[in-house]
Amino acid sequence: MGKTKKTKRFAAVKRMINPHDQRIKKATPAKPKNGKDSDEIEVRHVAQAHSGLFLSHNESLGPPYHIIVDTNFINHAIQRKIDIVQGMMDCLLAKCTPCICDCVLAELEKLGPKYRLALRIAKDPRFERIVCTHPGNYADDCIVRLVTQHRCYIVATNDRDLKRRIRKIPGVPIMYMAETARRFNIERMPEAYGAPRT
Repeated sequence: MGKTKKTKRFAAVKRMINPHDQRIKKATPAKPKNGKDSDEIEVRHVAQAHSGLFLSHNESLGPPYHIIVDTNFINHAIQRKIDIVQGMMDCLLAKCTPCICDCVLAELEKLGPKYRLALRIAKDPRFERIVCTHPGNYADDCIVRLVTQHRCYIVATNDRDLKRRIRKIPGVPIMYMAETARRFNIERMPEAYGAPRT
């Protein structure tokens, strides 16, 4: 028996990176497009603190509290069988006025018949209605815009993304529902205004 002839496989050559490839080059700082030297100090715009804020306390926030309610906060309250107004009063130990935006009502109407009980609670006469004049009806943007303009609100939500956005705004407390307990909690509330000490 003779030896079988071995042939090289087609294109079985070691692949090599081109020495001029961009991935090999060291990271060099990019030159500014406007032609200025990098030695010059770049001036950044920092939003000015609201005039109603004094140190860490919001002076425009006091009883009776106005609380903007989000869609998922209403849904969580229904699941845990908590009366929203009574739960807010128990949390803050003061009179509370829940407020609801047109965007939140539109969001509840879009969710359909499964959330009709939440919609009925949102249309309760104890809830104060906030009329929205902006285009579009995305509730989170509307709430953030309202809270940025007027620092007299507390935001009631269980949405992580909305909480993250509101934490960036100084002087705005967040009311949320504790996962284990059947009660509301408040975060970033100054003790000077009657918030319960935890």
